[in-house]
Amino acid sequence: MLRANNIPCGLSYQRLTISDDGSGDKFSLHGLNSVYLKDIGWYRMDARGNKDGVNAEFKPPYEKLAFPIRFNGEKDFTKIYSEPLDVIVNALTKYKTYESMSNNLPDILLN
Repeated sequence: MLRANNIPCGLSYQRLTISDDGSGDKFSLHGLNSVYLKDIGWYRMDARGNKDGVNAEFKPPYEKLAFPIRFNGEKDFTKIYSEPLDVIVNALTKYKTYESMSNNLPDILLN
């Protein structure tokens, strides 16, 4: 809808642990929307629904994302993409069920 209304936007990502306590070495990419706001610049938004312990809000100029970076190996990626990452598209194409997708969440290694 943003692009249809000539508002610059894109996709951003976070790499987050899968476990709530940060243990283990399984990570997954979490997608965010990025929008260019005239008076602020690029601003990331998390369109997921809120629940106990997860509270994303639209409060420019401050980001209030659903998931803060808390554990080793997690990362906020600052690049804004015009298209989804190949690893995301490949996973969504390959895994046809919720269970198989849940067991093979897309991730990228950090340099």
